[in-house]
Amino acid sequence: MSPITTRKFHRILLPIFGFLTLGMSAQYFTEKPRVFVLTDIENEPDDAQSLVRFLTYSNMWDIEGIVATTSCWQRDKTAEWRIHEIVDAYGKVRENLMVHEQGYPTYEHLKSIIKIGVPKFGMTGVGEGQDSEGSEWLIKVLEKDDDRPVYIQAWGGANVLAQALWKMRRTKSLSELNEIIKKMRVYTISDQDDSGPWIRNTFPGIFYVVSPGYEENGGGQYHYATWSGISGDKFHGRFNGPDFTIVDNPWLDEHIRKDHGPLGAEHPHTEYLMEGDTPSFLGLVNNGLSSPENPNYGSWGGRYELYIPQYKKYMYEPELRPIWTNAQDEVYSEHTQMTHTSNHATIWRWREAYQHDFAARIDWSNTSKYSDANHPPVAKLNHENELLVRSGDTVTLSGQASTDPDGDELSYEWIAYKEVGTLNIGRRNSIELKNANTHSVSFTAPTTDKVGTIHFILRVTDSGSPSLTRYQRVIVNVIPK
Repeated sequence: MSPITTRKFHRILLPIFGFLTLGMSAQYFTEKPRVFVLTDIENEPDDAQSLVRFLTYSNMWDIEGIVATTSCWQRDKTAEWRIHEIVDAYGKVRENLMVHEQGYPTYEHLKSIIKIGVPKFGMTGVGEGQDSEGSEWLIKVLEKDDDRPVYIQAWGGANVLAQALWKMRRTKSLSELNEIIKKMRVYTISDQDDSGPWIRNTFPGIFYVVSPGYEENGGGQYHYATWSGISGDKFHGRFNGPDFTIVDNPWLDEHIRKDHGPLGAEHPHTEYLMEGDTPSFLGLVNNGLSSPENPNYGSWGGRYELYIPQYKKYMYEPELRPIWTNAQDEVYSEHTQMTHTSNHATIWRWREAYQHDFAARIDWSNTSKYSDANHPPVAKLNHENELLVRSGDTVTLSGQASTDPDGDELSYEWIAYKEVGTLNIGRRNSIELKNANTHSVSFTAPTTDKVGTIHFILRVTDSGSPSLTRYQRVIVNVIPK
């Protein structure tokens, strides 16, 4: 039986129930996200690493600010000079990048939005007389007549954001401030000063993604945070699932840094973990998997759920309201041939794809000929992204319309993302996908006594070098028979 499309879905259910709140509708990129970065660059190498990767994807976003800030590891100075160095390298390769994809920002634009935050730690840099070039610029960005959300990424401390909010609370009416807060989407990985908890508890309406916690004395709390799944996989000397070799220095030297042009050369040697701040923007990569307004959907940047986390001793203070924070995925690892369940796995499950994608974009920056590099496939469904079926129906999902711009052969994998959605598809109500490694699959819709949703991910990978992957997400709404 063919699934019912979304339009028919609403025509069928509205007369029956009077209303229906799905809460899980698919969302896609219809316009570029607005992005604003706060970085404690030069506290260690990982911010510079993340900025290199960030610029290779800069055609996907409207970048409105890059501000040098402090953090717990860099308390009384900023390093905007390092941002300028990396953007200067970008200026040398932008023309090459444009050969492979359009929309990269001009060098002049990026230089104009590099700003400096207050050179003070945390809340000592918030209050009367603590305005900075960075906080004033952030206010201007938030005041723009633009309804799109502003994705504010704090790679270090968040006191530039805190100061902007502190000032706006004193200079704007409550309704004006609330309208601005509605546009804010904040992702701060972990807390790297005391301003993040102050923001969350003082302005409870802010959309906030964070693994709350603080490592002032090197106590090791960061290994609990979701972001460490970007490149970490060891805990007390044990391998926890993913392949570490593709995030380690030898691989990065070969595929990113050496003989890969001026921008790749700015990616420094890893001292601790590679690119701890990168998850803050991987969820904005327009790859068919990401849904930025729904952190619980899962993306290259990880998966997060909305709740009040339990207070831990490494947190500044208890959380007073729900925040988007750590969630777990159960993932089978080819590397260990075991199943692993952790918040880190919500990121590392995609590791090969995001590392290969970065390597390809660095290749783009180093060649002016389209045919000398690989380009991602186009994952395309033969039906809509949201379907309605009834319990017991045989459902067919198809990505047969997928193509590749380089003419490469394509391989397919369908994944039932069991942690996402409202329908329990655990052991008692499992989904068996027939022919999961082909462009089209079928399954029997599980039995349910109420409307529920299941997320399926189509993963399409080309045969180029490096192999590249794109996705389509299908949300299947199941109703009782």
